[in-house]
Amino acid sequence: MSAFQQYWVEFLTIATVHLFAVASPGPDFAVVLKHSISFGRRAAIITSIGIGVAILVHVAYSLLGIGILIQTTPWLFAAFSYLAAAYLVYLGYGAVRSQPASVEENLSPEKAVENYISDKKAFWVGFLTNGLNPKATLFFLSLFAVIISTQTPNSVRLAYGLYLALATGVWFCFLSYFLSSKKVRQFIQKQSHWFDRVMGVILILLAIKLVTSGVQ
Repeated sequence: MSAFQQYWVEFLTIATVHLFAVASPGPDFAVVLKHSISFGRRAAIITSIGIGVAILVHVAYSLLGIGILIQTTPWLFAAFSYLAAAYLVYLGYGAVRSQPASVEENLSPEKAVENYISDKKAFWVGFLTNGLNPKATLFFLSLFAVIISTQTPNSVRLAYGLYLALATGVWFCFLSYFLSSKKVRQFIQKQSHWFDRVMGVILILLAIKLVTSGVQ
């Protein structure tokens, strides 16, 4: 009973910390927001699933201890950060180059977003955005090193990780559902190219912040 109580308190602590972390603006939020408005609900939800699955990667290397190697090897962590920053710049540059929709697309907003991005690409954008995020690496390292006791069995840690992946996916799916609602999308649809450009700038700024602060 005491062991169960220990794990329950640990779980509530993890869930609370994760709630604040996942709700704070970052690359994941920016990508889901962009896909919700630009491509519609289906693409945004699949992107959210990709983000949730990527959480399992962080959980896996944290359990295996590989994350500690990344953290304690400056050049490796720096290389990882630059790779993530380059990917965000790639996404941002594509968004910045967004062009106004044609007359036909403006007359049919639903048709304009339909199948504009494949399910596979939407999933991988979400997966890579989260999986290559060094901030997520540091978050999970802190989680497994500070909050989770060294006495906690790996089976319980894995259960924590599965919860974090599921909770992250559900949160962004909910966000996708709300942001891709008809009223929200129509509100931005007429100036969608400007919205894309703003989100592109935000992604590039996140990349710059990642390099200037995360590698120090």
